[in-house]
Amino acid sequence: MCSCEHCTRLSGSPAMAWVGFHRDALKWTGPAGEPAYFSTWPTLHRGSCQRCRTQLTSVADGSDMIMVTIFSLTRSAELAPVGHSYREKSAPWMTITLAPDPRPGT
Repeated sequence: MCSCEHCTRLSGSPAMAWVGFHRDALKWTGPAGEPAYFSTWPTLHRGSCQRCRTQLTSVADGSDMIMVTIFSLTRSAELAPVGHSYREKSAPWMTITLAPDPRPGT
C-alpha cells in the first residue's frame, strides 16, 4: 500500500495497492496489450491501459521490478498488502490490517 501524495492524487483514493514483479517475468496477455507509459516524476513512469487509460503500473528508472496495481489483476483477492508506505500521510479515518510478511526475517 502507498499513501504518498503522488499515489493518492493519481488514484483519487487514500492509498494505492501494489504488487511487484520482475519486469522480465511479467507477460501482458489482455487484448489491449502492454500499457502505454508516461512520466509522472523525473525517474518514475506509470503505465495505463491503452483502451481505457486505467493506471496499471509503476516503474522506476534502473529498477528490474514493475509494480502493478493489485485490483487490476484478475486474481486480486489472493493478494494481501504486507506494508504501507507513507502510512503517516494516510487519511486519519483509514484503518488497514496488513498481512504477515511472507519473507521470514524481513
